[in-house]
Amino acid sequence: MNFTGRTERTEKLNVIVARACSQSRHLLDVLYTLQQKLLHISDQTVRAVSEHLDLPVSQVESVVEFYSFLSKSPRGKYNILFSNCTSCGFRRGGENLLHLLCDHLHMVAGETRTDGLISIDETSCIGMCDHGAALLVNGMPITGLDSRKIMRVAELVEMETALSNWPAEWFRVEDNIRRGGVLLKNDFVAGAGIRAALARGFDATLSEIIQSGLRGRGGAGFSTGIKWKLCREAQGTAHYVLCNADEGEPGTFKDRVLLHSYADAVFEGMTLCAAVIGAKQGFLYLRGEYRYLLPQLQAILTHRRQLGLLGNHILGQRRFDFDIEIVVGAGAYICGEESALIESLEGKRGVPRNRPPFPVTQGYLGQPTVVNNVETFVAAAHISLRSSAWFRAAGTEKSAGSKILSVSGDCSVPGIYEYPFGVSIRQVLDDCGAGNIQAVQIGGPSGALIGSAEFERKLGFEDLPTGGSFMVFGQERDLLAILVNFAHFFAHESCGFCTPCRVGTTLLKNELDKIAGGRGTQYDVDEMKRLGTLIKHYSHCGLGQTAANSVLDCLHHFPHLFEQRLAHNDYEPCFDLDAALEEARLLTHRNDAAAHLGIARG
Repeated sequence: MNFTGRTERTEKLNVIVARACSQSRHLLDVLYTLQQKLLHISDQTVRAVSEHLDLPVSQVESVVEFYSFLSKSPRGKYNILFSNCTSCGFRRGGENLLHLLCDHLHMVAGETRTDGLISIDETSCIGMCDHGAALLVNGMPITGLDSRKIMRVAELVEMETALSNWPAEWFRVEDNIRRGGVLLKNDFVAGAGIRAALARGFDATLSEIIQSGLRGRGGAGFSTGIKWKLCREAQGTAHYVLCNADEGEPGTFKDRVLLHSYADAVFEGMTLCAAVIGAKQGFLYLRGEYRYLLPQLQAILTHRRQLGLLGNHILGQRRFDFDIEIVVGAGAYICGEESALIESLEGKRGVPRNRPPFPVTQGYLGQPTVVNNVETFVAAAHISLRSSAWFRAAGTEKSAGSKILSVSGDCSVPGIYEYPFGVSIRQVLDDCGAGNIQAVQIGGPSGALIGSAEFERKLGFEDLPTGGSFMVFGQERDLLAILVNFAHFFAHESCGFCTPCRVGTTLLKNELDKIAGGRGTQYDVDEMKRLGTLIKHYSHCGLGQTAANSVLDCLHHFPHLFEQRLAHNDYEPCFDLDAALEEARLLTHRNDAAAHLGIARG
């Protein structure tokens, strides 16, 4: 009987896995489908996927363990993840909304309730920073959280109400475009950029992109036209176009808006790139937190195929074949790095590659590949339609065009703002209703932290480059708490490949925790400087190389914040010795004075 039962379960699992594998050839897609169906990925499921996709068990196993949205232990029927970002996080004033929901549902955060109904945990920024406290429930975002909404969520969960019957307005995510510029104000008709490129020729279109001065909008700022040219000239059996929509930098949400309301321009830019480099296949790698956008994006792709803008013989051109596929990530910040994204797309852990070779010569499947950001492709589509001169009319000599900013934090009007490059920090602060500001974090936690003395500085590659995040911190904010949040983020998101990042980010986090807890000394401040410099110079990829930026900037611009928290100037261990004995006290049922270390606190 038991043998028969096991056989039936195995056969049923094989049917489920076979169906998932038939729906997609990408490992992440398959595993996500199975996660939703089975609520976890068991060892048996790993083996079944391995057999169906003809992949090593070790590869499937490593992917499941790498991505935070996949789990080997059962998750609840309602899987709730609270954002722990400084802007869209679950802490509001003195209220902890995550703990409030756990209390209402009689469970502990980080666990699945014993009845299997619900799991509650926290996750990194989900890109809803302009909407206040936010969470994901089974991948669907709910924003504007407060105690009343939390109580209602608890009621709906306990009643096992289907998400389709939850208040529809909860799931609406507004664009919140506050200021448009050359990209957001100008209309874009599907196919207009491609027709313009066909009229002038693809060689001339590449020249327009180069002459426009367009540089990558993901933060690195490499010339887009030169990247396309290098890929075009690279030898390979196929060429590929990848759109990096893995917008994981805390405080960044501009790509969310572009994908929601300007997806035609995104796909048009990808198609133009394909025409220039000779690619027949493109991929949009969508971050897992934006999976809710997938049905709409798929519908737009279908419509573009119907219009003859994708597929074989685009707009009647016999040698112009190109199509786009969407692959969704599964919760890994590191996949925003282009080579890690490619690894993920190939069904592996998102670990950055050694470079060179660069993706333009050896990218996806070892073939020449262009990887550009969402905003970059939108800009390319407009340049093809309107010319390089039109684009260069905005911005500065070294930073042509505009930049779309995700503005959040302590301001009265958070949202999307587009400015010509060269705008001052103060101008942005004035426009978003930010007064009495202590500091601004430009480019997210991996960017630059500046104080009020530098608010006349300009956004641009020659001064303050940014991927788009603009986080505002008022005078009442505890900047040290912000740094602690950033440090925990980087320690959690490190892929673990190299020692400087894997170990260094954890040590940096521990030092900040110690200082924030009032147990730090001058030794710890000096140690943070040393650690930060080591991580910056010796890490394998951009995550580690920028992980200590905010700490080093704060030590430079706001040294008094650390000095105010120091216990004394002598050395003190990085952990609380007395607290470390708590387990021993519990085991021996002792809590008398002799069971505690009498350590004087300075």
